[in-house]
Amino acid sequence: MKTILFAALAGLLSICTSCNDSGTASENKESTPEQKNMAAFDNVSKAFQTGDVSSIDSSVADDFLDHTDHGDVKGKDSLKAMIIMMHNNFKDSKTETLNSAANGDYVYGLMRYSGTSDGSMGMPKGPYDMTSIELAKFKDGKAVEHWNFMQAQDMMKMMGPQPDMDKMKMDTSKMKK
Repeated sequence: MKTILFAALAGLLSICTSCNDSGTASENKESTPEQKNMAAFDNVSKAFQTGDVSSIDSSVADDFLDHTDHGDVKGKDSLKAMIIMMHNNFKDSKTETLNSAANGDYVYGLMRYSGTSDGSMGMPKGPYDMTSIELAKFKDGKAVEHWNFMQAQDMMKMMGPQPDMDKMKMDTSKMKK
């Protein structure tokens, strides 16, 4: 009788412990560094969509470095100014995260941007629809660096009319081999 009672208590204890452990495991999973980085990445994406930069302080480091095609831009205040400027110049802009993943200190996002350009900021006036890979490096749950990789076709559209490449064929017969 004592053996059956002991076995039953041990089984009940095991079930209760496993329930508590699974709850703790899911709580720990939600607070992993990668999950914190993904949440910060999402905060920045939402700021671009809404123009509200209030979450930037909790998501971006003071010494944030944005690697742009015009050179490196330093500081989270520069990021805030860019978000506000883009939101003001592209009134109907839409930012959509198509996919994202975290790996260690890095978060990758496949993003789609669409809307209508007013002709400022180096983009031709009119509608745009482009995708890019956004890559951010994090430290202590805050973005410290950012890179953007845009599709070549989308960049060419933004640059305006280009020479017809078929008309620019090169005679390679006289080139050294």
